Amino acid sequence: MADLNQDQLFSEKNEPRSIPVAPIAIAAVAVVILVIVLVLMSRSHGTVGDPTKLQPLAAYAPNLVVTGVEMSEAEVPSGGKQTYIDGRIANHGTSIVNAITVQALFPNDQQTQPQMETVALNIVRSREPFVDMVPVNAAPLAPGGEADFRLIFEGIDPKWNLQPPEIHVVQVGTK
Repeated sequence: MADLNQDQLFSEKNEPRSIPVAPIAIAAVAVVILVIVLVLMSRSHGTVGDPTKLQPLAAYAPNLVVTGVEMSEAEVPSGGKQTYIDGRIANHGTSIVNAITVQALFPNDQQTQPQMETVALNIVRSREPFVDMVPVNAAPLAPGGEADFRLIFEGIDPKWNLQPPEIHVVQVGTK
C-alpha cells in the first residue's frame, strides 16, 4: 500500500487544462487597437481639401519656382509604400512665405484622370543623420530665398506610370 501512495504522489494528474482566456483577450484587443491606429495614420496623411478636385493656383504661386524634383520610395512597416518627392523651392516674389500647400497629379497610361493628392509642403531642415522636416512656418521663405523640400505620399495608385507628378501650388500663406 505504501508503494501505491508513492506512485499516486509522483504521477501526473490527468486533469483537463483550461485555456487562459484573459491574456488571449488582452492580446487580441491590443492587436485590434494597433491595426486601427495604423489604418488611421495612413489615412490622415495631411490631405488638405478635396484630393479629387483640381484646385486653382494660388495668386502668389507664380512667384514660387520648383526645381530639381527627384522621386524615391520606401516600404513602411504596415506593408505599404511611401513615395517621396524631393526638390527645391525658390521665392521670387516680394513677400515672406509661411505656408505652402501643393497638389500633385500622378499620371497613368490608362487615359484616365490622374490621381490627385493635396498636401502641405515641408522644408528640409537637415539631412543627417536623417531627413528632418519642418512646416514652412517654422522656416519661412524670405523674398529671394530658397529651400529644399520633401513631399510624402502614401497609397499612390498602382496604375501610376512612375513619371514625375505635376506639382501645383494651390495655397500660399504670406506676411
